Amino acid sequence: MTDVDRGPVAWRPVLSVGLVVGVVHLAVATRYGWHHDEFYYVITGRHPALGYVDQPPLVPLLAALAGSLWPLRLLAIAAQVACVPLAALLAAEFGGQRRAQIMSAAVIGACPLFVGSSVLFGTTVTDQVVWLALFVLVARALRVGRTTAWLWAGVVAGVGLENKDTIAVALAGIAVGLFVCRRDVLRTAGPWLAGGIAVVLAVPNIVWDASHGWPNVAMAHALAAKQGGLLGTVAQLPLLAIVAAGPPLVALWVIGLRWLASQAGRAHRWMLVTAIVVVVVFVVTNGKYYYAGPVLAGLFAAGAVRVESVGSAGGRRRWPIVIAVSAVLAVVFELPVLPATASTVVNPQLAQTYGWPEFVDQVAHAAATLPADTPIFTGDYGEAGSLTIFGPGDGLHNPIYSGHNNYTLWGPPPGRPDTVLCVGKFSAAGLRQVWHQVREIAPITAPDGIRTSDVTQHAGIYLCQQPRGTWAQLWPYLRHFD
Repeated sequence: MTDVDRGPVAWRPVLSVGLVVGVVHLAVATRYGWHHDEFYYVITGRHPALGYVDQPPLVPLLAALAGSLWPLRLLAIAAQVACVPLAALLAAEFGGQRRAQIMSAAVIGACPLFVGSSVLFGTTVTDQVVWLALFVLVARALRVGRTTAWLWAGVVAGVGLENKDTIAVALAGIAVGLFVCRRDVLRTAGPWLAGGIAVVLAVPNIVWDASHGWPNVAMAHALAAKQGGLLGTVAQLPLLAIVAAGPPLVALWVIGLRWLASQAGRAHRWMLVTAIVVVVVFVVTNGKYYYAGPVLAGLFAAGAVRVESVGSAGGRRRWPIVIAVSAVLAVVFELPVLPATASTVVNPQLAQTYGWPEFVDQVAHAAATLPADTPIFTGDYGEAGSLTIFGPGDGLHNPIYSGHNNYTLWGPPPGRPDTVLCVGKFSAAGLRQVWHQVREIAPITAPDGIRTSDVTQHAGIYLCQQPRGTWAQLWPYLRHFD
């Protein structure tokens, strides 16, 4: 097989779709503010390392280079826009022509999973780019039949492993897909060279993780526990199959699944096996539903190829309407386009991008009554990051600590926590296990009556004194992963 077996790519309309997607996101990119995860990525990136307890190093390092909100959001939007032509290329590799390519590109721009992921810069939106690029490169390598075509797939996989560990599940799914559907390819050097390249690029993070006692494993267990076990994970599957995919678009991924299972899609059936393996692995390991989300792009591309091959007049009229409806729903429910009081109700994720300056004001007001060197201990990394980044602008220069995720490796501070301002989702009873004297100064509030996680979980500001030990002695009780 050769490159000529693939039809031309409809670059102009596909890139036009990407342009529209980018413009829509840019229009509202900074309307609310920082997300609590973005604070954390910037702070962790300011502590350069080959890994962190909850992720490989790529995204934190990029976030630290970005430094402020607009550059962060531009990176997120660039990742979302990149998924658009990648989806078109995947459709082309599946044999799709102009209509299938444009349809695949438009669906990615209209799918709530992809739209919502680009609200903030983080590992999810970058992970989606890696998965789609990997699918395209594997499909191309299978088509052209050259060993060298596999090498770029290995490079992309290796970079992906320095971004988020979930790409390892995609690699496992592809490996099973090749074993089941294209065993002849496994008798060539290409896939093995690609795997070797991926492993070599992942080694620095693996070494870091091993040298720190495999905190990524502990982190994975903590996240799995929050999912509610196997039944809890299974119960989330409709979120992936219907809500995240976009209710109007469900029919398209079902068509794609059926096409891949049919004789017509036999050459690309590895994609179907990959999707099945990925979903099963994340269910068994209690992964979050959106971890498997990028496989939807493969099913959408396959569905678009099938729709194009049918070529009915009704379909030509119906599918653009379906995609447009999904796009409108995705924008309304996933992006900060509505007043904050409405958006944060329909999408709690958006509530985590609202009210951080006011939060810092409240803490700064409480800290102003205490000595300037009084440490502030927060309940989570978002609170700690916001105080570190916004605090100096409010005259807050107190040392900031937390026991959450990678903050556990940056502590404990020296000495004793004789007087500490504790901020976050604590209870007075819980804090009294660490300090004898605990007084709540004020509850954390949010502007405009927004129900942020701090508000819903009754976060407060506490003055804590008379500790039951040194920071080092108390640190095991203060640290936590989630």
